[in-house]
Amino acid sequence: MLAFLTTIREAFAYGVSKTLANWWSEFTLQTKLLAVATLVVSLVMSGLTFWAVNTIQQDARLNDTRFGRDLGLLLAANVAPLIAENNLTEVAQFSQRFYSSTSSVRYMLYADQTGKIFFGIPFWEAEVENSLTIQRRIQLPEDYPGDGEKPMVRQHLTPDGVVTDVFVPLIVDKKYLGVLAIGINPNQTSVISTNFTRDVTIAVFITIWVMVILAGVINALTITKPIKELLVGVKQIAAGNFQQRIDLPLGGELGELILSFNDMAQRLESYDEQNIEEITAEKAKLETLVSTIADGAVLIDNNMQVILVNPTARRIFGWEGVDVVGSNVLHHLPSSVQMEITRPLYEMAAGDRESAEFRIPINQPAQRTLRILLTTVLNLQRESIKGIAITVQDITREVELNEAKSQFISNVSHELRTPLFNIKTYIETLHDYGEDLRVEERQEFLQTVNHETDRLTRLVNDVLDLSKLESGRNYNFDGVDLSQAIEQTLRTYQLNAKDKGIELIQELAPNLPLVVGNYDLLVQVFGNLIGNSLKFTQAGGKVAIRAYQLDPKPKAHNQPSIVRIEIADTGIGIAPEDQQSIFDRFFRVENRVHTLEGTGLGLSIVRNIIDRHHSKVNLVSEVGIGTTFWFDLDVFNEQVIPKTVEFTAETPKIPAV
Repeated sequence: MLAFLTTIREAFAYGVSKTLANWWSEFTLQTKLLAVATLVVSLVMSGLTFWAVNTIQQDARLNDTRFGRDLGLLLAANVAPLIAENNLTEVAQFSQRFYSSTSSVRYMLYADQTGKIFFGIPFWEAEVENSLTIQRRIQLPEDYPGDGEKPMVRQHLTPDGVVTDVFVPLIVDKKYLGVLAIGINPNQTSVISTNFTRDVTIAVFITIWVMVILAGVINALTITKPIKELLVGVKQIAAGNFQQRIDLPLGGELGELILSFNDMAQRLESYDEQNIEEITAEKAKLETLVSTIADGAVLIDNNMQVILVNPTARRIFGWEGVDVVGSNVLHHLPSSVQMEITRPLYEMAAGDRESAEFRIPINQPAQRTLRILLTTVLNLQRESIKGIAITVQDITREVELNEAKSQFISNVSHELRTPLFNIKTYIETLHDYGEDLRVEERQEFLQTVNHETDRLTRLVNDVLDLSKLESGRNYNFDGVDLSQAIEQTLRTYQLNAKDKGIELIQELAPNLPLVVGNYDLLVQVFGNLIGNSLKFTQAGGKVAIRAYQLDPKPKAHNQPSIVRIEIADTGIGIAPEDQQSIFDRFFRVENRVHTLEGTGLGLSIVRNIIDRHHSKVNLVSEVGIGTTFWFDLDVFNEQVIPKTVEFTAETPKIPAV
């Protein structure tokens, strides 16, 4: 039976709690907030009221305590001498008069040193027994000094209120005679005020909740449905459905609110369509701009996820055909780059640094030297980090040029130092010991100085020529008669070839057309190539220069005719390992064979000049057999070829070493 009743009670409690939960869930958010606010306000007001009541009661108790203590001390001061004289009659009369003169005193009890009561007021009424009962109920602490001078105050609760008990020691001439116990009635005015305040608080609490219940009913009947419709509409707008409208025939403020909502939704729909078009256009502009810049660009968020990457960065890192957008950028970078920038990236994402710059060599997908710049991307207020921009620059060419510049300065310094040292040495010798030298020795010294001076002159002239070619200056290109330029060159070197016992051969095709070029530059090319051939060809050898026209390919109707020029010799030849470097600055075959001198700039000048003619110099060589240099020049066409060609920084130059 007990188990059955317990089950019924639990089922009832569950049903009530479920009903209350369903009832509470049907209320709108505004109603719930109103109920919670009302509860909070009512609790706060009730708490403040009860706090005020408690404060009044505490003040009343404190006043009663002070009043009882002062009253006890006054009464003890008057009766203590009488008790010392054992004049109990006078004590009784004085106490009776004192008791009758005030309503604040509930009882008065006198006890001797042993605690035995020998007199009390009202001793003729029934309250005496109650007072004695109260006195027995009040227990003083065991360590209470019976002969102390200060009174002890205690309070106890009675049906009429809190009664203050004051125990005053009776002392005369420092002799303890007993104790006077006085009961003080509570202040009726404070009691009435406290009760009234409590009743008013309860009434206000009940009134507030009655008003809340009435407001909830009115809200449920008149406002809930429009508010729910507005809530649904706002949720649809927040979800991006700007076509949402509310159709309720309401007037007043709610009607104006619904009209304003419909107008807002219409404007948002119009703005959304316009913004989508603008955002699409701006995105296309941004992607086009990023894709056309020469440097690689990668944009990542604070979680290292790739947001945007341009084609240059894909080419540098070998990301063609790899979908890196949306993935962690550190998973796709080369290992050397990943090791360098991982920690700075996380520091920038945390806001510990704003930028960083690195110079990193990589081997994959190709051997390059990269400059990587990291920059934080801030919001419009520059308060928070929205992402990190990674700029990648391929500085391989720059590094090579810097190395080439350093090597060029080193080579020029070396080439200048040797002849200058020789000149200084021989001149100092002539200056210090000229009188002691024979005429033949002095002539030999002066010849050596003259030879070294010529060597310096050739070096300076070659450096100046190479500098002019690479300076981007303007050259006049016109029709050039190759036979005339070749004959001028051969006349220059004819005597040198005869002295060395080398035969110079000229093989020019008949009716050779004019070619596009600069006469002076081509003469310099022929001179350098023939001079090199004579230098590396032994006595009895041959040096030949040939020129003939090549017919264009049958399928290439628009290809212009070209003339090929060849300079061949039967000299020592060039080793295969030297053929790749023969056109580099200051590279000399005599560095290998240790027989001849030169500046090492002649072939560099040749290739630079041929590059200016939009052609390429080639060679075929075999050690001990000979070497052949050849290049092609376009046939001159009066209607097509301009008179002046300007070479800018974009004009291809020979690679620096």
